[in-house]
Amino acid sequence: MSALEPFAYLACLLFSMFGMLMLDWRHRLFWFADPGRAAIVHSAGLATFLVWDAFGIGFGVFFRGETSYMTGLQLAPELPVEEVFFLTFLCWLTMNVYTGSRRLLEHRRARRGGTP
Repeated sequence: MSALEPFAYLACLLFSMFGMLMLDWRHRLFWFADPGRAAIVHSAGLATFLVWDAFGIGFGVFFRGETSYMTGLQLAPELPVEEVFFLTFLCWLTMNVYTGSRRLLEHRRARRGGTP
């Protein structure tokens, strides 16, 4: 095992989040469109998923998988630190896809001369 292997998953998550940042910045989809609203929506989504995880862990449905690609740092029993990064990425991805899809559909409708 190399010294960097335990950080592989976290590095992939951070790389993916950088991709969301670039898409967001380039097309002003979420954070770069309205930072105040994005902070509220992103925080609410992250909190909802963390509560969901807490219930899943409490009921024994969710558990931390063993792999050498994770840091081993846990925020709570069965809640690895990577989970927060993953959920942050998931919420950001969802909002970028939602906003981008909505814009594409509106653009398509406008080109056809239709009304919303």
